[in-house]
Amino acid sequence: MELYFLALLILTMAVALGSGYPVAFALPGAAIITITIAAVTGWLFAGNTDAFFHTGGPQQWLSAGVTNLRGVYWEVERDTLIAIPLFIFMGITLQRSKIAEDLLVTMAQLFGPVPGGLGISVVFVGALLAATTGIVGATVVAMGLISLPAMLRNKYSPSLATGTIAASGTLGQIIPPSIVLIILADQLASAVDQAGTARKALFRATTGEANMPSAFDVISTSAGEMFLGAFIPGLVLVALYMIYILIYALIKPSVAPAVHYGGKFDVAFWRKVFLTLVPPLTLIFLVLGSIIAGVATVNQAGAIGAAGALVMAGYRLSDFGRWTYAPAILALIGLGILAVAISNFEMNLKSIDTTADWLGIQLGILGTIVLSAAIIWSGWRAWKVDDTLSGIMLETAKTTALVFIILLGAAMLTAAFRAFGGEDLVRDFLNSMPGGFWAKFIIVMTVIFVLGFFLDFIEIAVVVVPIVAPILLADPSANVTAVWLGVMIGLNIQTSFLTPPFGFALFYLRGVAPATVKTIQMYKGVVAFIALQLLALAIVGYYPPLVNYLPTRVSLLAETAPPPRNPKLQYCVEQFVAGEFAENGDAIEAAHQQAAALDLSALPKELQDKFAKGVKAAAMADDLLGEAASARKAIDDASPAYRVVHDRVRDIERAMGDLDEEIAALRVTISRSQGEENAASRERLGERVAALEAEKETLKAEIPADWNDTYKAYKSLIQAEDKALNQYRRNSDSAYGDVRDVFAAVSGSSAYLELEGDLKAATGRLETDAPADLVAQLEQLGDRFGEIDGASKIRSAISKARRELEKDNADKAKVATALAEAMTLYDEQKGWRSGAGAVLPAIARYEETIRYPIGIRTLDRMPREVALEVAACSAHHRDISLNF
Repeated sequence: MELYFLALLILTMAVALGSGYPVAFALPGAAIITITIAAVTGWLFAGNTDAFFHTGGPQQWLSAGVTNLRGVYWEVERDTLIAIPLFIFMGITLQRSKIAEDLLVTMAQLFGPVPGGLGISVVFVGALLAATTGIVGATVVAMGLISLPAMLRNKYSPSLATGTIAASGTLGQIIPPSIVLIILADQLASAVDQAGTARKALFRATTGEANMPSAFDVISTSAGEMFLGAFIPGLVLVALYMIYILIYALIKPSVAPAVHYGGKFDVAFWRKVFLTLVPPLTLIFLVLGSIIAGVATVNQAGAIGAAGALVMAGYRLSDFGRWTYAPAILALIGLGILAVAISNFEMNLKSIDTTADWLGIQLGILGTIVLSAAIIWSGWRAWKVDDTLSGIMLETAKTTALVFIILLGAAMLTAAFRAFGGEDLVRDFLNSMPGGFWAKFIIVMTVIFVLGFFLDFIEIAVVVVPIVAPILLADPSANVTAVWLGVMIGLNIQTSFLTPPFGFALFYLRGVAPATVKTIQMYKGVVAFIALQLLALAIVGYYPPLVNYLPTRVSLLAETAPPPRNPKLQYCVEQFVAGEFAENGDAIEAAHQQAAALDLSALPKELQDKFAKGVKAAAMADDLLGEAASARKAIDDASPAYRVVHDRVRDIERAMGDLDEEIAALRVTISRSQGEENAASRERLGERVAALEAEKETLKAEIPADWNDTYKAYKSLIQAEDKALNQYRRNSDSAYGDVRDVFAAVSGSSAYLELEGDLKAATGRLETDAPADLVAQLEQLGDRFGEIDGASKIRSAISKARRELEKDNADKAKVATALAEAMTLYDEQKGWRSGAGAVLPAIARYEETIRYPIGIRTLDRMPREVALEVAACSAHHRDISLNF
């Protein structure tokens, strides 16, 4: 019965949206109305308000909707949404600054002489505006008012001209910073949690093991990663647009003729180009560059963008004579001072030790004051010129409120959809489709594409994504990342601005296009660009590194990068190591032999044995990794045949699970149908239960009789690989650890020997120096010994003497005894450390040779060259379904 109410929910929402009722109220309204009707119907006909809900009841689902509403603005981890008003402010400010006008005119002059040059210039400007304003309506209107008349006047095809303008205006939806990417990141964050739970449940159900390895977890995303992931696909889309226009113009010059610039390409012209391009490019660099470099979060980058847009508005809104550029110059001076301070001084107040550090703080304060003055000055100008700042703030508030209210309404609609079993219905339908993940993915993408004909991008993002994303992300056969899925959906949603009858970019352009341009010509013009968008979708889908590489690279190079030992990185780290052995195996083997032949008789026996043990273990690393590779090859050889049986059995088990759920639901209904008047109904339902149980037994009989043996045999191959890898990892970590310890001990010998005079002097000053002065000297001396490997006992003895001196009634005899102990310990190591310098270069060379191929897992963070290799490897999706 709940399916009828699910249909009523969708119908109510569709009618409300189709009648023009505001989206923000249509979504929660449909949810509340449907839940209320279902509750009342259950109370009237079944005596229970919960009767017609898939699970729970009206109170639970209405409160779930309220909880979802609260989560949008109460949950600390959902701070991503803070960036929305900041980027909206940035976009509206730049739009009011008329940056589009200057760009369009200048770029048209620059690209005009090229066949299709005006069209290419529109795409180029569209990309720049997408990375700055990101406002589709304003971009399309500006280009429609400025470029469309020029293109028509120069004999451009009306279809090509309007299609180019409409498509270029939509680039703001995929080229960061983009509001839709922020919304998708927020929706995918909760989808990842659900998908992770579902994948763990699947692992537990199929393997019987309680804990799923963390390497199989669903990979989450954030707004910053979405920006990074969408950057290259956005450029791919821009390139496709430009190539299409250029080829079309070369094949058929009459549709897009070259337009020669009447002036000269002299110094004045290039100066104009420079002054036109530099401000938006600088802002793009500050916003996106700060995210890519890991300097700022998305929220911080949004604040940078908002401040930068305000500074640009300060000199673009009006001519202030010779003071026009003063605020912008002041802002640059402030940024310069801050850059000098950050680059050359310690800016953490807790870490300040010297006068120079305080100078850095003072420079930072000065730079902050100068930059703040520039922003305030620019803001005052924007407020005084036609009250522009007030209008910007009002539009920002309106747009932000619209986005958030739709998010709130969608949260309630999603709760209602789940209340009537919609999520389970969609999941069961998608999982029942043959073809695995890609069949489900293509169906979802097709549905989103079709919805784009009728719904806005926000409606699709907040209604469809929470339902389908957990299903797609939970599937281990493709093991896609959330950022890849988000960018794919973003590219797909972008088509909604161009697809008739409700393509908003077409509406915007129709409003400013001359009457000579027919609407049908506009529709024809966008068809090719819709096809190019779908081609970009196919390219990104076929080659996931276009999305995954940049976020992974930034993550692995960041200060907070995960260590090489992270379980999720092991596969790619070991791929890197295997490559190192394949490329430099002979050199590494020669290094092992040279290290084994070293004469270390000058060192203590403990260090000699440790080094020999490390060298022996390091020499085994290549063979142990080879054994793991052989185990992997055995798995790869067995996988094709096993996959056929595995997939068939898992499909049967999934179908049996669905039958179990249906049987359980029927038994609940039977238990609720009490009384003689419901006897016939109970009997009918009981017969249905018996039929389902018989069907379940039939399915169970289809499982091959040797399935358990087949599963155990394949699992034994996986266990053999795990055993080989664990043996390799333990051996390599231990080998490099031993060599590194010996190297650290030997390399500290010169510093150790330099401290002999200070230690003797401390003993001599015991009778002459004041205790307070000697305490400071001993503390510094102890710290210096503490920095040397193998000298910890000496440091302890010195600390013992220092603590005695700190007492009010210090016993100098005890201090002298402790210092004598330190001197004795020092003399014990002095002999071998004096001769250690002879073998240090050889040990250092060996440690450097094996650091990456053998010791990489023990390092605190990946070196850059290793991180880049691992990022390239991790950017590919890897099928892990046979582990489930």
